[in-house]
Amino acid sequence: MDIINRFRGDGVIIIPSVLSNSQTDELKQELVKATNNNLKMDVFDKGMVHNCMMHGDAMLKILDHPTLHKYVSMLLDEFAIMYAYQSSTLLPNSGNYGSRIHVDCPRFIKDYVSNIGVIFPLDNFTLENGGTYYLPSSHLECSLPSDEDFFNQAKQIVCNKGDMIIFNARLVHAAGRNTTETARYALTINFCRSFMRQRFDFPRLIDSERIKKLGERGRQFIGMNVRVPTCLDDFYLPENDRLYKPNQG
Repeated sequence: MDIINRFRGDGVIIIPSVLSNSQTDELKQELVKATNNNLKMDVFDKGMVHNCMMHGDAMLKILDHPTLHKYVSMLLDEFAIMYAYQSSTLLPNSGNYGSRIHVDCPRFIKDYVSNIGVIFPLDNFTLENGGTYYLPSSHLECSLPSDEDFFNQAKQIVCNKGDMIIFNARLVHAAGRNTTETARYALTINFCRSFMRQRFDFPRLIDSERIKKLGERGRQFIGMNVRVPTCLDDFYLPENDRLYKPNQG
């Protein structure tokens, strides 16, 4: 209950040691490769890898992690699905697209959580390498603060690789600036309610062989239980084969 109260009040919590060193090392190896490929693209958010589950088995299978599912169910909804899954890496001596002051959810609904964010640091978050800035309790306000007010009152997240950071997507935050000579790698997953639209049509985006590698939790997160029929044949499928499963919140 203390965790829930802290999440409701501050808007962010840190769960320590969710991933082992071997798990973070494997994830980081996959993300480094994906990031290097992404840096060749001419896009506004260069360096941010989208749809990380498409770039390695470890980044796919983290969606089945029982601790991830436990806290998403506790703090959002047991039927929650994934809205987006990307990297939040800071390259040496730089910020990134997330370094602007922002929220990850444009909707403000008083006393209602529509989205939460989960960050998996694959390196330690420090003051020097750009640990995320956040304004405590700002998820309770409908408007964003000025840049001056934000940085006058913001705190900075310092934690270890393998920890799990969970925040209300309405929390005002900003990636820091990495002032070191070493890249700082991290993954960010945004979860939403089961009736909301995802950033991508994940059940169609992800190939069937990759989906088969997921368990029940991961399949729920990518939206396999709330697919929309594309024709009458889909609509009239037997209950066990229906694309939109019953009782999904």
